[in-house]
Amino acid sequence: MDLSPVFHACAAVAVQCLFGLILNDWHSGAVLGCLWFIAREQTQAEYRWIAMFGDGHRKNMPWWGGFAIRAWDIPSLLDMLVPVVACAVVYTAVILLG
Repeated sequence: MDLSPVFHACAAVAVQCLFGLILNDWHSGAVLGCLWFIAREQTQAEYRWIAMFGDGHRKNMPWWGGFAIRAWDIPSLLDMLVPVVACAVVYTAVILLG
């Protein structure tokens, strides 16, 4: 069982909590925590595209290569979406309870 989405969510929420508790800026913390993993998965999708369709050379990848649906798989989508959902849940809870 791949637990990386859970670890990514914990890291994103930790960044969010640091910003929220220290600077009282839960929104910016959520954005930073989420963007870190969105950018990470986007970069990995680019490398997968290069390996699958670019003959192993970065110069063969078009600008949209990392956005190509063929370069994404379920684990990479979960690695991106689970931190986003986790930060959204924490942000919503803070707003509703705070």
